[in-house]
Amino acid sequence: MVAREVPTSSTMAVPHGPSSVGVARRRLRRDLGDREIPEPVIDDAVLILSELLSNACRYARPLGPLPALGRSARAEVVDQVLVGVPTGAHPGAPANRDSEEAGSDGGGVLVRWQMHADGVLTLEVTDGGAPTRPLPASPSVTSRGGRGLSIVDQLASDWGVRDAPGEVTVWAALPARARHARRTGGDARSA
Repeated sequence: MVAREVPTSSTMAVPHGPSSVGVARRRLRRDLGDREIPEPVIDDAVLILSELLSNACRYARPLGPLPALGRSARAEVVDQVLVGVPTGAHPGAPANRDSEEAGSDGGGVLVRWQMHADGVLTLEVTDGGAPTRPLPASPSVTSRGGRGLSIVDQLASDWGVRDAPGEVTVWAALPARARHARRTGGDARSA
């Protein structure tokens, strides 16, 4: 039998674009599954990460070129993930398959999750900031968007925004252990 060590945290540098959301979601689902986190918690965490990263790609500026992010002193281990987002692409723009590989100089976003000893999972997305501060909206019933941070607010036990020079981090925390999770099926004895 081979013991497999599962990391307690992961940091990724992804291109600033919508296709990065799927890459980050798959990696988070795999990492949390390896830690044997209950499936309802994984589902909530994936949805929260999707909302935070989608907002960063839609409303905020990228941090900078991806190769520079990998050398950042504050990131322990950063995996650069290059997906099919052409350099200079913006959310909603059609992909140009003839463009250079994503991330060569189009900028990126840092995505991080960490499992704390107390069973709380923290998800973070760091971007280059936006003209407005991230706040939950109150869209009309017929609006096509604007519900993301309200969803985060409902699923997370806490969330917030940290500012630093040239960057903004939106974070969310949720209980990940079965005995702490909100939607684990209701059987207290399984905790």
